[in-house]
Amino acid sequence: QVRLVESGGGLVQFGGSLRLSCVASGIVGSINFMNWHRQGPGKRRELVAAITSGGITNYADFAKGRFTISRDSAKNTVFLEMNNLKPEDTAVYYCHSHSSFFGLGSDYWGQGTQVTVSS
Repeated sequence: QVRLVESGGGLVQFGGSLRLSCVASGIVGSINFMNWHRQGPGKRRELVAAITSGGITNYADFAKGRFTISRDSAKNTVFLEMNNLKPEDTAVYYCHSHSSFFGLGSDYWGQGTQVTVSS
């Protein structure tokens, strides 16, 4: 059974920091990339940051300079370090992975972790 389990969310004040973690288990094949997405109240889900198996990263404009994505490939874990948080960062943050096995790609999502930034 494939599971992506996020942790590290919570309530933080404006300007504060949080570190999210996502552990993937049960995935068959190679994980090509892992992403963090978020969905704020009344908003569409959006990409926050992505990291490939080779360590190449990509960030949404709002995340550049404040958020850092990293991964521990040996542990199938991805992290999101968030600094200088703002109220508009309030959202449910979701972990996503894309893996492949003999050419067959699969996508998995975690259940999400709530991040709330107070002003």
